[in-house]
Amino acid sequence: MMPKRAMRWLILVAVCASSARAQTIDDGIMMPKRTLSAGVLYAHDSWDHYWEGTLKRTNGNIGTLTTQSVTWVGGYAVTDRLGLMASLPYIRTHASQGVLHDLSGLQDLMLAAKFKLLSTGPGRYGMFSVLAAATGAIPTSNYTPDFYPLSIGTAGRRATGHVTMKFHSNSTWFANASAAYMWCANVRLNRNSYYTDGQLYLTNQVVMPNVLDYTLTAGIDRGNWRIPVSLVQQRTLGGGDIRRQDMPFVSNRMDFVKLDGGVMYALPGNLSINLGAAHVLSGRNVGQSTTFTSGLFYALHL
Repeated sequence: MMPKRAMRWLILVAVCASSARAQTIDDGIMMPKRTLSAGVLYAHDSWDHYWEGTLKRTNGNIGTLTTQSVTWVGGYAVTDRLGLMASLPYIRTHASQGVLHDLSGLQDLMLAAKFKLLSTGPGRYGMFSVLAAATGAIPTSNYTPDFYPLSIGTAGRRATGHVTMKFHSNSTWFANASAAYMWCANVRLNRNSYYTDGQLYLTNQVVMPNVLDYTLTAGIDRGNWRIPVSLVQQRTLGGGDIRRQDMPFVSNRMDFVKLDGGVMYALPGNLSINLGAAHVLSGRNVGQSTTFTSGLFYALHL
């Protein structure tokens, strides 16, 4: 039961940078035409309490589970309305107690396209825009998904559609609302049978449930500063609960509500820095994790 299904959800928050601020898949920001950006994002995620179904508990065989990742991210603005993005994380997991051994490796390559569908000019109160994005992710190494909570991912291909509505006032504040739907392909295990959700399956293929995500964001955007605060909800459309005193399984239902905040500041020389923190408020079959992130990004205006 990796926090937020390992770093699977990193594809929803993979960061690229403009010269003034960071950019994510669903933040409502578009980089200027012909801007090339690249950067590195570090994340530290840990938890010692988790939900076994709806039962919140600890586990002496895990102690504190820590996940660290270093992610390369890049982007290119084809036009003012179309942007392309990519990311690739290297992940390491560690349990402070018990005999479960660490896992590490390259996870999944994410490719994305983001398009501004419509935008109203500055009006009496501000600007309104609607954006759509599509992402796809494929594993880049032969890691196993059958060792939760230490697995570094689900080892399955995924495709996600995003819609974001953004309002930016004529003063300094902004608000976004976004939704995403993720389609998940079947996952193969290195065994010919498995048991989950009260049923025995005589196959090595696991049907993965699809996932819905909702995000509400509000914050301040002024000059070189951008300070967003988000409430994120994830709903898994299927899957069973962790069995009592058992290890989690790759297709378990993994739901959560988390609070996420960040500070983004544009440095001289087309550099920008991103600091953030997130905490899971409630969940099901996930760890009550706290995540800290930091990133440094560079943008080149061609």
